[in-house]
Amino acid sequence: MMKLIKLEWMKNNTRKYILKAALLTVVIGIFILSLAFLGIANDPDGTLDAAPGAEGISMAVELFANMAYLLLTSSMFGSFIIDSYKNRTMELMYTYPIRRQKILAAQVLAVWLFCFTALVVSKLLVYAAIAAGAGFLRSSFVIDVHLGSLPFWLNLAMRSFMTVSLGFICLFAGLAMKSSRVALVTAFLLFFITQGNVGDFSMAGNRAFILALTVFSFVLAGVVVCRAETKELG
Repeated sequence: MMKLIKLEWMKNNTRKYILKAALLTVVIGIFILSLAFLGIANDPDGTLDAAPGAEGISMAVELFANMAYLLLTSSMFGSFIIDSYKNRTMELMYTYPIRRQKILAAQVLAVWLFCFTALVVSKLLVYAAIAAGAGFLRSSFVIDVHLGSLPFWLNLAMRSFMTVSLGFICLFAGLAMKSSRVALVTAFLLFFITQGNVGDFSMAGNRAFILALTVFSFVLAGVVVCRAETKELG
């Protein structure tokens, strides 16, 4: 399986996605550091303009990093899989003496592993920059970054796992409509559902809902892979 995953990374020129991930990290880092240390999130009187419960800098990091990488995940699923079905280039892959399900599973894992690793590394770099800046700059936000704490690492891994896994829903929607754009639109909708709010109502803090949505995304991933043997190309 690992050989197939590496083949997918080579075939789809993963280097360009590494550059995209690096650029995302730089942009997110600059924006978060500006929020924390340059006061761009402050009201004219100097007080922090943030929703109740969002005074910690980790909330901002998670919000913007998860949004960016959910979009990147859906984009990669579009390039790796959806466009291959749409353009019928998947036919060449299916001529290999390997079961279709294994090929498709390798493609799904290639995207998931890359995006999960990139998201974790990106967050760590941003958190490290915040921790370094907090040593000599005054922050508008509460610096709730504890790099030496086990709960911090568990929370980072769990949120990253759930975020990237939501990309399976985007993949399912994109394949159903044979459109990478649909996958991206689905990513936007998922972000608004999980992080947005209507008045005082929001699902952002509802871990049970996010967990249920993550489980549902794995069910859809299983459906996509299991249907590989019967799904028509084009």
